[in-house]
Amino acid sequence: MDISVYRPGELTATDRAAWTAMQAKAHLHGSPELANPFLSPEFALAVGRCRRGVRIAVVREDGEPAAFFPFQRSAAGVGRAVGLGLSDAQGVVHRPGFTWDARDLLRACGLSVWEFDHLVEGQRPFEAHASGTFPSPVIDLDQGYEAYLADLRGRSPKFTRSTLAKGRKLGRDAGEVVYVHDERDPAALRTLMGWKSAQYRRTGRSDRFAHDWITRLVQHLFHTRSEPFAGILSVLYADGKPVAAHFGLRTERVLVCWFPAYDPAYAKYSPGLLLHLRMAEAAAADGIAHLDLGRGQKQYKDSMKTREIHVSEGWVTRRHPVAYGHRARRAPVRALRNVVVSRPELFEPADKLLKHMGRIRSGGK
Repeated sequence: MDISVYRPGELTATDRAAWTAMQAKAHLHGSPELANPFLSPEFALAVGRCRRGVRIAVVREDGEPAAFFPFQRSAAGVGRAVGLGLSDAQGVVHRPGFTWDARDLLRACGLSVWEFDHLVEGQRPFEAHASGTFPSPVIDLDQGYEAYLADLRGRSPKFTRSTLAKGRKLGRDAGEVVYVHDERDPAALRTLMGWKSAQYRRTGRSDRFAHDWITRLVQHLFHTRSEPFAGILSVLYADGKPVAAHFGLRTERVLVCWFPAYDPAYAKYSPGLLLHLRMAEAAAADGIAHLDLGRGQKQYKDSMKTREIHVSEGWVTRRHPVAYGHRARRAPVRALRNVVVSRPELFEPADKLLKHMGRIRSGGK
């Protein structure tokens, strides 16, 4: 087994094609989680355009690529999953039957530690180092949209009736409702980012789009289009005006939900829910097997999901002072956050406090 580490621009077209082929065939080999867009070469290369330290380890067996491991590395040898904090899927993309030793891989990559927060299932050498595993809801569409909608009616009849009724009322009150699954107007993307920034501030969360590199990353991915990968901007219009939008990433079989937002002026119509139903319908028509709603507890996710997959967080560490120091700094923060999020008696008052601070920050009362 031979391991070579490359900068993003050094990855050959042949290696990229092999990486993409592994993702395209992953569902046939019992590893559908490897088809996630966040595990694609396009995402790793895009992050590499916006952030320093992105590297890609290519593992070869008998001269042929057997696995690809994208990561970010600091000068001190601290490793992180590519796009940590933004990426909803992390790990090694590999051919069937391939296995690895976690610490040997880190050593070959010059890492003392590798931190992850959305490790996909099936990564056994890394899973042994996980500190926690969390549900990530998905919407299955492999049987078609009508089958999904029928299942949704059966599981959540009141939710389904209410949401569809709000869609009809939006049309009566605001004008013709039109859905564009793959909007190519950059102005619509700017509208979405503006809504999302306002939502972050209003709810007391950190505004991701206040970070220039995240804005540049999303804009770059919006313009990234290939046969197996694309950034997809979906917009719901009422009388020609955008009322809800979402930007996510897709491969041939998976669409990941990433940045959804809506115009608060239309909140009573639940435009975000209407948008997700339209997204599911259009994605199914495009042959998408499932929508990945992402880790995190949200009422709309619980209502719309068909099942849950699981992702893990943790650290792989070698015997190195830098690794021990990094984990000592990061572990308490992650542990506290997970306790608060998982316990309603703690999360609800914390959420109210954040929203109160958000109103103050936004100039409200």
